[in-house]
Amino acid sequence: MKRLILMRHAKSDWSASGDDHSRRLNARGRDSAPAMGRWLKEHGWLPDEVLCSTATRTRQTLALLGLPEVPTRFERALYLAEADEIIETLRSATGDTVLLLAHNCGIAECAEALVNVPPDHPRFADYPTCATSVIQFDVADWAEIREGTGGCVDFAIPREVIAAGHSG
Repeated sequence: MKRLILMRHAKSDWSASGDDHSRRLNARGRDSAPAMGRWLKEHGWLPDEVLCSTATRTRQTLALLGLPEVPTRFERALYLAEADEIIETLRSATGDTVLLLAHNCGIAECAEALVNVPPDHPRFADYPTCATSVIQFDVADWAEIREGTGGCVDFAIPREVIAAGHSG
């Protein structure tokens, strides 16, 4: 059994100058990421490996989650990757529970491609910033995952997590 924690980076700051890869989180993003980290911990969704885009906003999101340190690979291939590139990167994972942190629209497309029956949640299709799904696969190795074979066991967005009191 393998478990994927598929997360889109927290809200970024579009007002700052510079290139897209260097764009940082805004105040809302800096609030959302720790709330999502607490949500993951409260539900026992803790990774033993992380695959993260090299972009500044994904690195900041990861740091603000406050999760225990585990082997982490920063992958340039995940920067603005499409679903097939994300899945291909995931196939190289070695952990049993992998946090994969990247960008939309690839993250939303990846979630939809991997999950057999999408969860009954109005935000799953557009996958807002810092949205997180937990998807289980009945496989022994990540190389075995195929589209439509995952089961979504949890899904959350920051607004709901914060409203439920996971923010402090």
